[in-house]
Amino acid sequence: MGFTKINGKMVEAQVVPGQRLFSQRGAMLAYSGDVRFTPNITGGQGGVMSMIGRRVANEDTPLMTVEGQGRVMFGHGGHHVHVIDLFGGTLYVEADRLLAFEGTLRQSTMFMGSQGGVMGMVRGQVTGQGLFTTKLEGQGSVAVMAHGGVFELPITPGQSVHVDPQAYVAHRGDVRNKLSTALGWRDMIGRGSGEAFQLELSGQGAVYVQASEEKL
Repeated sequence: MGFTKINGKMVEAQVVPGQRLFSQRGAMLAYSGDVRFTPNITGGQGGVMSMIGRRVANEDTPLMTVEGQGRVMFGHGGHHVHVIDLFGGTLYVEADRLLAFEGTLRQSTMFMGSQGGVMGMVRGQVTGQGLFTTKLEGQGSVAVMAHGGVFELPITPGQSVHVDPQAYVAHRGDVRNKLSTALGWRDMIGRGSGEAFQLELSGQGAVYVQASEEKL
């Protein structure tokens, strides 16, 4: 199926029998044909643990399962939409930036602290970003949201990329993330952006960054 970009803030998907999409609740803008939208209380293909992760991350509404035959247009809050195609790889998406994805992808929830240790937890508490990131694996398309558009930065071995945590949207590939501080603890009080924190990504892959630090 995949997603076709209509403009910078809307994408369209073809829904065919026997296949399904998952979308954030409230993301459907319009549709044509015989299309059904059902709340998915198990969190896509991630099962109960994925649902628990989204609940703890203060995502009170479940994903919507989209099935049937027709065309659906997605968008949310006037945010810019960017489409990422996966061909057997892995994508990590900040949970509140995930707009829609194809059901061919396997979904699970990753606790950011599992890669960043204690500092991964601090990231969520101080920067205002969620502690949980959605992990998507396999082959399929993903639509993500951002403020001011999205640009992709390559991550190559021996060349780490540093990103403001509030500008982080997603990353793909064999990448490790770590939150580091650029200031002392006393200097960090009241600072939640890149002046105090830097998300360091290393390995092989790419990171997607939004053009604004504004949270969704």
